[in-house]
Amino acid sequence: MSAVADLAREVQATPPETAAEENVWEILDDVLDPEVPAVSVVDLGVVRAVRVEGKAVTIDLTPTYTGCPATILIGELVKAAVESGGYGPVTVNTVLSPAWTTDWITARGRQRLKDYGIAPPVGQSGGRAALFGGDVHVTCPHCGSQATERVSEFGSTACKAMYRCTDCREPFEYFKCI
Repeated sequence: MSAVADLAREVQATPPETAAEENVWEILDDVLDPEVPAVSVVDLGVVRAVRVEGKAVTIDLTPTYTGCPATILIGELVKAAVESGGYGPVTVNTVLSPAWTTDWITARGRQRLKDYGIAPPVGQSGGRAALFGGDVHVTCPHCGSQATERVSEFGSTACKAMYRCTDCREPFEYFKCI
């Protein structure tokens, strides 16, 4: 199995069972999240399952949150990419249970967020800070300092908050742990 199969296992999605499923996972690994184009939909952990029967493909996606405005666009991007890869018809199902969690972002995805200038989630979704809004020590993705402060609970999307580093003085977004 490839690195993409390993990513599927890392986010506990249904790993590929056939070469065709593996190929579709590889195609999906090139589909970038429209709101955070540093990570693929595979890195983000929103791809839950891929099933291939002949050339027909069914893909299960879980949105980052129920009201995410990018859900429809992500489905369209996924469908177009898989069809461009020679498959079809392609069916995209939205799966709401279990709910997506930042725990499903891959290690590679977390590094890509940081490289892009977005601080990756701190802790686990079931942690006290995530559940009760406790203080989180967010590391600056620019200089690595933990001398940071929250500026706003919300950033460019509901799943991010605005922070600034008091050492390098750079503002940055933090992908909230949910």
